[in-house]
Amino acid sequence: MLGCRRALSVIFAGSGRCLGCLRGCRRLSMAKSKFEYVRDFEADDTCLPNCWIVVRLDGRNFHRFSEEHEFKKPNDDRALNLMTKCAQTVMEELEDIAIAYGQSDEYSFIFKKKSRWFKRRASKFMTHVVSQFASSYVFYWKDYFKDQELLYPPGFDGRIVLYPSNQNLKDYLSWRQADCHINNLYNTVFWMLVQRSGLTPVQAQERLRGTLAGDKNEILFSEFNINYNNEPLMYRKGTVLIWQKTNEVTTKKIKLPEEAEEKEVEVTRTRTKIVPLHCDIIGDQFWEEYPEILTEES
Repeated sequence: MLGCRRALSVIFAGSGRCLGCLRGCRRLSMAKSKFEYVRDFEADDTCLPNCWIVVRLDGRNFHRFSEEHEFKKPNDDRALNLMTKCAQTVMEELEDIAIAYGQSDEYSFIFKKKSRWFKRRASKFMTHVVSQFASSYVFYWKDYFKDQELLYPPGFDGRIVLYPSNQNLKDYLSWRQADCHINNLYNTVFWMLVQRSGLTPVQAQERLRGTLAGDKNEILFSEFNINYNNEPLMYRKGTVLIWQKTNEVTTKKIKLPEEAEEKEVEVTRTRTKIVPLHCDIIGDQFWEEYPEILTEES
């Protein structure tokens, strides 16, 4: 057998091709099969160029999930902070996310207009975001719900929407924040009527049927002495996640040439970190303060 190999080496040496090259070509030819035609059934899901790619995920059947895990009503800081932690993990692990916005059991992730991540395939964007978020939710659960066991895995679904202009994107985020305000105002009044006035959920729903924002604010103030404008911003505005340069001061031990012992000195380093904000993004002030979010080079 060894003699055969030597003979083959001599034969292919004369042609300028080595035995290793032959084996490589043979593998390439063998890689194809008659079954590969099934790839033709795959749909092209490439996102349009020069569009903001928004991936929004929502908790699946989270009403039941929050009930069985005894979330505090109307807002549970543990659940909201866990959602934000998961969103931060997504931004750290995946590329090209310019900004994220979350409220309740949903989070929106905005990928840059010029992102070429995974060749802009929609299925890749959605599956990576949702899977990373869901696994992080389970992984970090114990850090936020120390006394509450996770009874079963949470579920999340996702969708992708493309927005061609900066104004379209700003309007989308404004829509989500307006939705946060509407839902939180309703839930705040609803749970006050249930928890402090003793109404049943059905009675509370009936009481609030047809009421406007001013009516709900009046109920909170006149019956429960609550000024809705004084409620935490995280509840009323949701959470915005942006990249921001911050200075970190650390202590480092160094040994100077003229001194025998090490000396502690402070070292300042600039790092880009994900910063959570609870602020208004409907007006112009936010975008004027952070113009880099919408720049093409961001």
